[in-house]
Parts: sequence; structure tokens; C-alpha cells
Amino acid sequence: MAAFTMYSTPWCGYCHRLKGQLKRAGIEFTEVDIEQVPDAAKIVEKVNNGNQTVPTIVFPDGTAMTNPSIAQITDKLVA
Repeated sequence: MAAFTMYSTPWCGYCHRLKGQLKRAGIEFTEVDIEQVPDAAKIVEKVNNGNQTVPTIVFPDGTAMTNPSIAQITDKLVA
């Protein structure tokens, strides 16, 4: 089961780096490309004051992180 949703784009270097770190850590997530899913872009804009900043992570409890480190994500998951 996915621990959170990661909003990204195919060209985002930060997204690629974070995805690799998460996969190596065995953390499951759902990835959504905001360029392919217009409603997803709106979610990212809402979280980021109108900006389409990725990677944006949204957790099941509704909290979000923008361009987090893997340490920030793991801290949130164990809290």
C-alpha cells in the first residue's frame, strides 16, 4: 500500500533523485505526473501558494511537503 502520493514531472531532477531514494529504501508511493493530470496540478498549486513546485508529497492525513529529503519523509512516516 502506498504511504503517500508524490506529484512530479518527467523532467524534474529533484523528483528523479527522490524517487530513487524512496525505491532503495523500500518505501511505496503513488506517483502522479502533473503535466498529464490537470487536477493534480491544481492540488500542487493549492499546497504551494499557486506554484507548480515538484516534487510535492501529500500524505493520507492531508499534510504536504515540498521538495523534502528522504529523512523528512521517513520521520513523518514513523511519527
